[in-house]
Amino acid sequence: MSKTSEPLISFVVPLYFTGEGIVKLLDAFRNLSPGGDYEIILVNDGSTDTTLPRAREIIPTMPVKTTLVDMARNFGEHAAVLEGFRHARGRYVVNLDDDLQNPISEALKLVEHLRQTDADVVYSYYEEKKHHWFRNLGSWLTNRMATFLLGKPEDLYLSSFRAMKRELVQRIIRYSGPYPYVDGLVLGASNRIERLQVIHEERADGQSGYTLRKLVRLWMNMLFNFSVMPLRAASVLGGILCGVGLLLLLVVLVEYFFKGVSQLGWGSLMATVSIFSGSQLLILGLLGEYVGRAYMTVSGKPQSVVRELVVHEPSRPLFAEGGPKA
Repeated sequence: MSKTSEPLISFVVPLYFTGEGIVKLLDAFRNLSPGGDYEIILVNDGSTDTTLPRAREIIPTMPVKTTLVDMARNFGEHAAVLEGFRHARGRYVVNLDDDLQNPISEALKLVEHLRQTDADVVYSYYEEKKHHWFRNLGSWLTNRMATFLLGKPEDLYLSSFRAMKRELVQRIIRYSGPYPYVDGLVLGASNRIERLQVIHEERADGQSGYTLRKLVRLWMNMLFNFSVMPLRAASVLGGILCGVGLLLLLVVLVEYFFKGVSQLGWGSLMATVSIFSGSQLLILGLLGEYVGRAYMTVSGKPQSVVRELVVHEPSRPLFAEGGPKA
């Protein structure tokens, strides 16, 4: 695509069991007037319901360029978003979910804020979140961990509804590791971060794919791929246990010299052995996690694989490109 034909905004939307909701999603884009050309990039993240066939049916009717990226399997939201970013050509790139809890019109507010400031990225935040309490709790814990591990500003809420400048997107898509975390990449690539309050609505239909397993996977990516804090914590734990061991040795010596040899109890002995052996296994587990992830990265485990790429441009016929892509 030539420089002159680059759109103003690229909307990147990961799809996961969206089903018939794809109709409402794409209808919301039809009458959008952002003050310039825009494009839509849909990333089907391994959905096995009607999401893919319905998307194929609808995108030929779209009035703007629409790209459908079909992943070979479910690689997770962050891998899907990064894959969508790689196909984005807009001056500004907006990432939003497929549930329309963030109205499309609110995305224009994020872009306008980018245009008026020198920020590289604008995150949304809400006066009142309409998510389920479990998801709100998970988001709160994730944000607290990001503040502690990644140095996230205290008042910044890491929302999946965000807008970025093209330059920042180009920097973060260079990451090819198999354990992506978009917000970690953003925080590591720029400190020009703004926040803007937007509207958050109730979910229209369907149910969230947010699960405890995905939350734990996200936390592990944050811990082991974007922070060395677990290793430091292991070192601190080792130091504390060494101190405890020296203290116990001192107690034994005091008893020996002042009270004579006393019969030691099995309870205290087994408790001590359990504490030290359990701590050693914990530290070995942390080291093993780092080594395992490093091995997966070096061995070339793909971040994502694209089964099919379908591109629709109103002035051109629909065409498709098949084949895997790492």
